[in-house]
Amino acid sequence: MAGTPVTVADGVHAYVQEPGGWCVNNAGIVVGEEAVLVVDTAATEKRALALRRAVDGLAGGRRRILVSTHHHGDHTFGNHVFTGRGTLLISHEAGPAELVRKGTALQSMWPHVDWGDTPTVLPALTVRGGATLNLGGTVAELIHPGVAHTSDDLAVWLPEQRVLFAGDLVFSGAAPFVLMGSLAGSLAALARLRALDPLVVVGGHGPVGGPELIASTEEYLRWTAALAERGLADGLDPLRTALRADEGVFAALLDRERLVGNLHRAFHEAAGGVPGARIESAPAMREMVVFNGGRPLHCAA
Repeated sequence: MAGTPVTVADGVHAYVQEPGGWCVNNAGIVVGEEAVLVVDTAATEKRALALRRAVDGLAGGRRRILVSTHHHGDHTFGNHVFTGRGTLLISHEAGPAELVRKGTALQSMWPHVDWGDTPTVLPALTVRGGATLNLGGTVAELIHPGVAHTSDDLAVWLPEQRVLFAGDLVFSGAAPFVLMGSLAGSLAALARLRALDPLVVVGGHGPVGGPELIASTEEYLRWTAALAERGLADGLDPLRTALRADEGVFAALLDRERLVGNLHRAFHEAAGGVPGARIESAPAMREMVVFNGGRPLHCAA
């Protein structure tokens, strides 16, 4: 159940949870002289407690700052185990409303998971375009790239170490997911992140890598956009477009059924829909199950 802290620079650790599929996310631990920055928590109480033990082992006694890269439960359900001891929780300004609106609804998709106690915790501080945090000898920049994976994405950039905690703007070995955000916005966000010239990229799910993770996510999204164009031209809907697609190298990705949800967003935007406009997720999720051969979506949380 515990993740693995992977040291990616002096005082900088990626907290990697395998295999990285649905609700099995990555977090980050950045140790400064005066404070420790925790990037995201985890989906279940047990996983969040394991992350807290890792944080305390690396930076016990330091003031804690917790940044949510977005509101999804696999990155925020464990926030409550970090409250107290003066912990400062930060999110984008669009995050609190989404946290309240969605609550723990995600958990109903996987009732077999031992979620534990996961009360909704709202941030004490929100940011709009971004912010700079000084941890004491280490600077972390918070970047809001616009509507992308969600409306409230924040990437965490360490310019001196050239380490990027990208949240779910970047996936490693798993299919990206833009149903709740924007495909076009995700490509714009990835171009902005690529321009930072990171040396290390920690995606929201999957193994740590370098800028190639940004490139592979871009490649997948461009392929999805092209599929949507062909599907619309042929009079198909997102599910039928996904079922007839030649997935090629993308067939090996974890959670490949996300293609259906991504196509719902791509169809919406190709028809002139507003990025980030709400698309009901439940019907798309049911179609993902159909695409998955009728098998439930697998969650190892």
